[in-house]
Amino acid sequence: MTWNVIEYLTLFLIVLVHEFGHALACRSVGGTANQIMLWPLGGVAYVAPPQRPGAVLWSIAAGPLVNVALLFVLTPITGLIPNPSSGFLNDWDHLLVSVWWINFGLLLFNLLPIYPLDGGQILRALLWFPLGRAHSLFAASILGFVGVAGLAGFAYHESSIWMGIITYFVFLQCANGLKQARALRTLEKMPRRDGFACPSCGAAPPIGPIWKCLRCQTPFDIFETQGVCPNCQAQYPDTLCFDCRAKHPIEAWRQGSATSANA
Repeated sequence: MTWNVIEYLTLFLIVLVHEFGHALACRSVGGTANQIMLWPLGGVAYVAPPQRPGAVLWSIAAGPLVNVALLFVLTPITGLIPNPSSGFLNDWDHLLVSVWWINFGLLLFNLLPIYPLDGGQILRALLWFPLGRAHSLFAASILGFVGVAGLAGFAYHESSIWMGIITYFVFLQCANGLKQARALRTLEKMPRRDGFACPSCGAAPPIGPIWKCLRCQTPFDIFETQGVCPNCQAQYPDTLCFDCRAKHPIEAWRQGSATSANA
């Protein structure tokens, strides 16, 4: 029982280091990553890289690269174990072999090209270069549904409840990705407001009532009302950029426009 507990804790340690890879890579390109959550099905690093394909690609690829680095560390160590495939290993040798396979299995699973697994998000970032942000997310989500079918078949064949739960979670994320892709496609077609630009990404804000009041749920154009909800008069000192998800005061958007024009 003690060794099983150690293996389980080692699994979560590898997952934690993997998620730290995502977080540190995201911060290195100017993004934000302030939260990592571990749960029974693995871990999630809440990363918000700048909305550029290269920045997203590095932020996602850094997680699997941590597992690759661990392979370079663990492989020579397990290579010192005589007959590692035999069933006659002492507890420490058995633990090392198990850790090697845990890390290798996590690497292979994460690299599956199924959105939102790392492999699916890496595929989306690569497609972003030729297709753009919205169409790349749409393509990755559709391919993700194909992967969901494969995972569901595997879960049924193995009668695995855990794999079934993971499959359901992946399905929900694929559906959410498809919804986001449609919203991005609509956003890309909207006219943009002159005289303003996001200080973070330089994108001009769209024209229309696409901001929603958190108090009364009324949609409104925050630039027309100068940050005030026309229904309940709630004030919003910061304005969300739908292109990069950053928030800045409206006055900073005017400065951002001047900076972009001067550049």
